[in-house]
Amino acid sequence: MVLHKQTFTRGTFILTVSSFFTRVLGFVNGILLARFLGAEGVGLLMIAHPLLPLFITLTELGLPVAISKLVSEAEAQKNTARVRRILVVSLTVTGTLSIVLTLFALFASKWIASVFLADQRAYYAMVAITPIIPIIAMSAVLKGYFRGKQNMNPLALSDIIENVVQIVVIIGVVNWLLPYGIAYAAAGAMAAVVIGEGFGLFYLFAMFKWSGRGRQQNVIADAAQPLSKQGDRTLFDLLRIGLPMTGSGFIHSIYRAFLPMLITKSLVLYGVSTEMATKQFGLLAGYVIPLLLLPGFFTQSLSTALIPAISEASVDSNLRLIHSRMDVAMRMALIVGLPCTIILFLWAEPLVTVIYHAPEAGILLKLIAPMFLLYYFEAPLQAILLGLGKASTVMWNHVLTNIFEVIAIFALGSRFGIEGVAWGFGFGICMLTLLNFLSVSSSIGFYFDFRIVLKAGAGVIVMTICGMATYSILTRYGLGQTIEVLGAVLVSLLTYVAMLHVTHVLSIRPKPPALTPIP
Repeated sequence: MVLHKQTFTRGTFILTVSSFFTRVLGFVNGILLARFLGAEGVGLLMIAHPLLPLFITLTELGLPVAISKLVSEAEAQKNTARVRRILVVSLTVTGTLSIVLTLFALFASKWIASVFLADQRAYYAMVAITPIIPIIAMSAVLKGYFRGKQNMNPLALSDIIENVVQIVVIIGVVNWLLPYGIAYAAAGAMAAVVIGEGFGLFYLFAMFKWSGRGRQQNVIADAAQPLSKQGDRTLFDLLRIGLPMTGSGFIHSIYRAFLPMLITKSLVLYGVSTEMATKQFGLLAGYVIPLLLLPGFFTQSLSTALIPAISEASVDSNLRLIHSRMDVAMRMALIVGLPCTIILFLWAEPLVTVIYHAPEAGILLKLIAPMFLLYYFEAPLQAILLGLGKASTVMWNHVLTNIFEVIAIFALGSRFGIEGVAWGFGFGICMLTLLNFLSVSSSIGFYFDFRIVLKAGAGVIVMTICGMATYSILTRYGLGQTIEVLGAVLVSLLTYVAMLHVTHVLSIRPKPPALTPIP
């Protein structure tokens, strides 16, 4: 079995299909946790890993993105020895760091819990999730390698395997531990995540080994020669791209580590108890945010394929190809984001009632959904910047956004409660998207055909009218909320797709702009 390079379109399609199934499986997983643990238990899960993202960031050193970019460039130059060297150096660095940081996290778990956990019942869940650090770090390196090779099949299947295993383990372990208390059940849910990631890593390693059958005995030898020169240069190239991503991830991880404490403190200042603050945080972070992120699987898949595709084009300074791929990304972000935003806004309360049995989360979803439209553009814009090698720009954009978001969440949360916290999250998305847009525009320019905006907007208007009419009719017949919501959403989506076909949105070919060299 050998690796076959895929076209940008085919790679995006494969990742989109797999991401759809992965998001559905992840959503099922979230529903199961919500039903088993309730809002309070989900809140414990959200609180349980305050420093985990930070440890993973420090372990990876931003190497997955660097690997994807450098491998794609080496492939374009047909330099197979450099590809192998990149992989070996990356695995060596991440493997060593992950073991050290995992041991530190385990031995310092009591101290970490006393400082960072807003609710001490989350301690067992925090310990249960810690072994995932080396697993995710090694998986990220292999995924970066396959992305650089522009072969998305291993990434697609590994994500599906992880989620299937996780669901199976959660059904068994969480139910078994529930009689012992919600804290132990939450720890079981975290252990299920570790086991799922472990199966995904095993599959990635098997795919890597099989794809190089007949050449494996030469990989280490070719990659390591002579390590003092070529290995050091490879490490320098990786860190040149990876360290700015590490800085961005470090700041973001610190922010995420303090986020549960920040939110609970702001809510306590607003006047709610710690237990109620944990529950409200669970509603927002465990119910509303996953529902908002669910439709973004397409643009996330597009962004994953976009980094190596932009890198490959930038090697030859092919601005026309870069803009062509950017146009595809922005167009699809708009086409996917508009209907999803309208649906989540119009039927916010019925959706969370049917899915989570938590109608109180509906007001939060309705508040944040309109601002989340920009989320669909943020990931492709960031991918373009990374493909162009502007990792430091991405870092500073994230740093500024985190500072802004901290201020917004605390100020609004302490004044307006959990609704203010939701606004803070939404304003953060708007800020990050705007900064990435300005960065892309200043680097290579930004061109968009506004005929697409007008036609997609017309499609959304017709979709809204038909969807609301369908919901009203089904409600009159009293068929039950599940059928009413599903019927309205299905009619809305079918109407929107029909309007896209009628207005020929997908067939619009904007005139290529006059291009200047990459700065």
